[in-house]
Amino acid sequence: MSLPPSQFYSLDPDVKAPTLKRLRTLSRILDKAITIPGTGIGVGLDPILGLIPAGGDFLGVLLSAYIILESARLGASKATLGRMTVNIILDALIGVVPVIGDFFDFAWKANVHNINLLEEHLKFPSQKKRADTWFVFVLLGVLLLLAIGLVTFSVVITRFIWGLFTGS
Repeated sequence: MSLPPSQFYSLDPDVKAPTLKRLRTLSRILDKAITIPGTGIGVGLDPILGLIPAGGDFLGVLLSAYIILESARLGASKATLGRMTVNIILDALIGVVPVIGDFFDFAWKANVHNINLLEEHLKFPSQKKRADTWFVFVLLGVLLLLAIGLVTFSVVITRFIWGLFTGS
């Protein structure tokens, strides 16, 4: 039985477990791959990427957007995908602020929160309607525009700081 054209397609149940495992692994790599000895605090690739001017935040948003895309394929609802997108937007917007954003990136684990939201949805998938294709495309478009905006902001700030040092 096929889904109506307005529904974003969902993966076969046999494919969901490996997909969820892959998303958990990606989330762990992005948010808490390495535990700081004696603290129990995990540091992942996302806060490290955030230290790279311009491109780091862009890559972080794109990798996080992949989790949303796969969550939609797993049948996540609009509400779940919306909350996941807000987590990424919050992470990206605060993360771009120099110094404060770097500390925030180490503390806020948006991808781990998003996997928890997905797992919660998957416990009771029949209670919530899947997101349609256009909703998913809009969310991904918003995240792409956010990523482009972060690069633009980083370039403008870098040029401003460079101008302060060089006097031009």
